[in-house]
Parts: sequence; structure tokens; C-alpha cells
Amino acid sequence: MRQADLRHLQIIASRRRGATRGIGSPCGPGHGWVRPGIPHPGLRLAGPPETLKAMIGKLKGVVDSYGEDFVILDVHGVGYVVHCSARTLQRLPSPGEAAELAIETHVREDMIRLYGFRADAEREWFRLLQTVQGVGTRVALGVLSALEPGDLATAIATGDKGAVARAPGVGPRLAARLVAELKDKAPAFSPVDPALIQLTGAVEANTAPQPVADAISALVNLGYPQVQASAAVAAALKGAGEGAAGMEAKTLIRLGLRELAR
Repeated sequence: MRQADLRHLQIIASRRRGATRGIGSPCGPGHGWVRPGIPHPGLRLAGPPETLKAMIGKLKGVVDSYGEDFVILDVHGVGYVVHCSARTLQRLPSPGEAAELAIETHVREDMIRLYGFRADAEREWFRLLQTVQGVGTRVALGVLSALEPGDLATAIATGDKGAVARAPGVGPRLAARLVAELKDKAPAFSPVDPALIQLTGAVEANTAPQPVADAISALVNLGYPQVQASAAVAAALKGAGEGAAGMEAKTLIRLGLRELAR
């Protein structure tokens, strides 16, 4: 990183001895590292928030240590406190080993907070989740701690509110809002067959052919989750090819059970 860039990120504390602190850098002998998210009296940011926010897109360094929800990444002697989802923290290497994180920078008047991700897709979901009312950084990280980006995309695309609601800080009402507001964006991130997404939407909108709706309902009544039942029927329809249009519900149920047994 260029010296000019580092100067933009520098936080200056007005202290008697004129000591200077960088983001996540040592506080001085015996003081450890700057605690994440705790402003120091007299702190001020050097540079406009827009410039600071756009400055860090990636950090590559050595893992120094871990906290409950953050890692300290040593980049050429500067310790950056980076907040991550539990899933990301679990997959980072041990202290002393090299690591690389995609970074999202949040700037406030009195502090800068960095959020780290193992992949750009995870960072993109972190941003998307916060476009929904009631979702802040803590809830967004909670969702990403509970679900992989691909699984989250699939759950939202297929309307699986139960999977989303299992994330910490997300109840049924917020899960329903996340699904409703992000459903149109989720398919681009999901590895699921678009036919399944289309079928799930048709079932929810009551526009699916009656035999299809009846087959899915029957599988749900047998104890299969809605998403699994829809996926099984979608696979049966796909396997039938041109003959799918004339299939009766009982045939779809039988073929769906066969798919579920695989």
C-alpha cells in the first residue's frame, strides 16, 4: 500500500506526548492493539469519509491474533483489526500464517471499522443484506455465519424463510422481509437450477399447474421440506422432457419420491 494511502487512513489522537495511532496498530509499549470499534477521546479522521471508504479493497498479510469476532492482520508491521463472520474466522489460518481478505470499510465520524471476507461473493451479500430495513452489520455477519453465500442465495431464491430465520438476530418477520426484498437479486448468486427457482415462485404465486402443486403438497405432507419437495418435482419434470406437460399428480409424486431417495 502506498504511503499516501496509509496517511489517509491514519487516526490521530490528541495526547500530551503527541503519540500517533494507526488502524489496529500498537498503542504503545505494554498496551497491545487498538480495540476494534472503541473510539479514543480526541480522535479525528484524516481525509473525507468517501475517500477512506473506497480506499481498502483487500488486505494481504500475516495473522497476528484472533478476537471473538475479529482477526488482527499484520500487513507490513501495521495491525489491522478486521471483523468477520464466524464462518470466515473458522477458515482462516493459525497465527503466524499468511492470509488474504476482501475488505469492506465502514467510516464513521470517530472511527473506521473494517469487515473481511474470504471471497467477493460473501462481501457482496454483506452489502445486499444491509439494503433491507432492520439489517445492520451485526445481523449481516450473523446471516453469513449461518449460511454460505451460495446456500443463502438458494434459500432466498427459493423462498426458504426457515433457513434464513436460523441465523442469529433474524426472526421469522425479518426472514420474510429478506426473502421478499432480495428474491429478484438472489438467482444471480445461486447455483440452483433456474427451473427450480421458477417453479418455487409459481407455487407461491398459485400459478403452477394443479398436478404440480398437488404433487409438491403431497410430498410436504409426507414430511419433506417445501424446498426439497419442489426440487424433487422440478427434477422429475426436467427428466420427463416433453412428456412433463401431461403428467398427473400421482406420477409426479412417484417420480418425486424417487428423486428424494437418491
